[in-house]
Amino acid sequence: MFSVSLSLFLYGSLRQPTMKLSDLIILVSRLVFFSVLWSILMADMALSIRFPDRISQTPNDSPNRTLKTATFALGSFWRSEAVFGCLDGVVQTTVGYAGGSKPNPEYRSLGDHAESVQIEYDPRLINFRQLLEVFWSSHDSRQVFGQGPDVGNQYRSIIFTNGSEESRLAAVSKEREQTNSKSSIVTTQIQQLGTFYTAEPEHQKFELKQNPFILQLIGNLPEEELDRSSLAAKLNSYSAELCPSKIQKQIDAKINDIIRKGWPILKEL
Repeated sequence: MFSVSLSLFLYGSLRQPTMKLSDLIILVSRLVFFSVLWSILMADMALSIRFPDRISQTPNDSPNRTLKTATFALGSFWRSEAVFGCLDGVVQTTVGYAGGSKPNPEYRSLGDHAESVQIEYDPRLINFRQLLEVFWSSHDSRQVFGQGPDVGNQYRSIIFTNGSEESRLAAVSKEREQTNSKSSIVTTQIQQLGTFYTAEPEHQKFELKQNPFILQLIGNLPEEELDRSSLAAKLNSYSAELCPSKIQKQIDAKINDIIRKGWPILKEL
């Protein structure tokens, strides 16, 4: 539209009988300048990634899908959330506080609670036993009241259960873990889940929030949508480099493809 307007302007000017040669040279020079500028702008737009303000990425629940929840404590909940987010069948992850008696705990005042992660999952794709396997393989259950450099009661290892069947599965898995640990004592506790207190917004999807570029790729979701997003849960694991190697590489390729082609947004993996 811009180039057409310039062309019409030049055509009209050339039809003026009083135009001097010097005026014509100036006019042509300006036309060349604006044509080059227009070409640069078009090339830049073609190569750039266009980021919309937002896009909804909440789980696409079908009316016939029944989801379950599982809750674990295995050290810092920033990393714990990233451990589970990339698993096939995990729909949503949320960090919070559980296992204690203090009402309404907060990050700086959590009392006797443990930092925990609650996983919403589709039992048709992944089951509680499989989640237990990921739990055991993702932390040192023999360390007392801490994980690695994080030391304190809030970092203790706990399996929270809902009902007798989950309690049985947890007990069996702990016994197997103890057998494998030989002389070292497995310190993991097994508790019926009481109240799960959701942590403050700044702690949700913490690893993903350390990567502003990825946040832009999914449309800068509002906090509430980000917390519920299945895509954000996976990218939180990806940002922490905790997805299985094959999935990590698939996401790398997807993002590189978006950058190369300039597609507007990352909608799915």
